[in-house]
Amino acid sequence: MKDQIIKALSFVYDPEIPVNVWELGLIYDIIIKSDTEVEIVMTLTAPNCPEAESLPYEVKTEIQRITGIQNVTVTITFDPPWDMSRMSEAAKLELGFL
Repeated sequence: MKDQIIKALSFVYDPEIPVNVWELGLIYDIIIKSDTEVEIVMTLTAPNCPEAESLPYEVKTEIQRITGIQNVTVTITFDPPWDMSRMSEAAKLELGFL
């Protein structure tokens, strides 16, 4: 199920950055509570991110599209704060940091 969740997350993009939330390193944890219930612990690039309401909603919506998942909780945390070291190599390459 975790692979399906990661695949779903690859369809959620921060509109200001052309990289998905998984590759950006915004997803801190995927907690599979049961076959039907998942919790996502994520962060944003900054506490005052203009997408603070829409990104968690998009994450929840994409994961709920997975057959069998009925309940998705998205928890936002800023501990630890996000920084560019959390980005995947692919994200860094896409954004010209490599």
